Amino acid sequence: MSKYKFIDLFAGLGGFHLALEELGNECVFASELQYELQKLYAINFPGTPIVGDITKIPVNEIPAHDILCGGFPCQPFSQAGKRLGFTEDRGNLFNNIMEILEYHKPKYVILENVQNLKNHDEGNTWKVINEKLSVLYDVKEKILSPHQFGTPQHRFRIYIVGRLKNEISTAPLENFKFPEPQHHECNIKSIIDESATDFMHLRNETRNHLSIWQEFIDELYKHGGKLPTFPIWAMEFGANYEYEDLAPAFQTSDQLYGKKGKLGETIKGQNINESLSYLPIYAITNKNKKFPTWKIQFIRRNREFYEEHKIWLDKWLPKIRDFENSHQKLEWNCGQEENPSIFDKIVQFRPSGIRIKKPTYSPALVLTTTQIPIFPWIKLPKQSLAEGEIINGRYMTKDEAATLQGMQRLRKYPETIPAAFKAFGNAVNVDLVKSIAQKLLSHEPNRQSINCTSAKCV
Repeated sequence: MSKYKFIDLFAGLGGFHLALEELGNECVFASELQYELQKLYAINFPGTPIVGDITKIPVNEIPAHDILCGGFPCQPFSQAGKRLGFTEDRGNLFNNIMEILEYHKPKYVILENVQNLKNHDEGNTWKVINEKLSVLYDVKEKILSPHQFGTPQHRFRIYIVGRLKNEISTAPLENFKFPEPQHHECNIKSIIDESATDFMHLRNETRNHLSIWQEFIDELYKHGGKLPTFPIWAMEFGANYEYEDLAPAFQTSDQLYGKKGKLGETIKGQNINESLSYLPIYAITNKNKKFPTWKIQFIRRNREFYEEHKIWLDKWLPKIRDFENSHQKLEWNCGQEENPSIFDKIVQFRPSGIRIKKPTYSPALVLTTTQIPIFPWIKLPKQSLAEGEIINGRYMTKDEAATLQGMQRLRKYPETIPAAFKAFGNAVNVDLVKSIAQKLLSHEPNRQSINCTSAKCV
């Protein structure tokens, strides 16, 4: 494969750099807004010029290149964010990409973003991006995840590739195909280092929450029940406030007074705000007069579940009364088992609840330390234990997160665990990008070997 020159925009930890460099290409320019990541990039890729704010660099000062790479900021389009898209400044950074493409006309473009980009604003955001790129490039896109190719991480992202149109062909990607997803049996244990000592320890409170929810599971099966397919919202156990026809926020305090709220507590508020304080946090919303169908179904099913099991649930419920809201929810994503246990599964504390999943692949790495995956079964090295600490269970380490993203080859990661996971959560997956780039850069038969195809190359 010929050696191409590429630029790495919104570079972060350098996922695109790693992928393309391993294919024999040369990075001639990089940009990254965060100063700490700039410093790390210079350490990991010495000799590559890196700048900060790409919007402050005139396009004619960017070196000529054959490939433009960029994981342009995804927060404006993410389901986890405000989803403002092009109305937010960071969303407009796509226009900076277009300015560079229009000036330098590199032969290839490879972009990555959250999968929600495709459906954002009812598809209008992607329509604008595709139309702008398609003026110069033949464009293809696909939503892929590393777990589809054997890497134990569930992380769907949209990958966008383009090939410069020319007088010979306006559809040079006509025969290009993305790597085809395969059925892989992933095992998270393949990336775990049980001898690791550099990890975030589980708090006693966290261990207690897991033990109490395990008690819930044990009692359920002891009494002939099974874990339901819907998420468990324990706040609905014992509740009877009205919710189907009119959301509580649009009811009067008289309508709510005397009813049962979260965990069966009697509503005694003297005004609507006081009354709403007795309800689960998800029931307080005033966005719409009627709850969405999915929420109505979850509330109904949890109340039915409580009525079926209230004899033993009433004895268990006081144990979670002081849990924060999201910890009073359980999402069991493991199917049915004879003797289900939390302690041989991957655990993640999410805003939507405590999620339990099989130890196959990790959930997508996210930016907050509270959502780092927990491996409860791991036996901790004795030298890592604090006094009185239980020997089993810890959070994922920085090294393990790096391996999931294909970045174990980096010389240096961010120093702290929060900074590292934030960076890994924003990064592109090296192995998947490499697989896509390899197909893209080698799909043309009889391609002449050249150093730089940009219109600005000399």
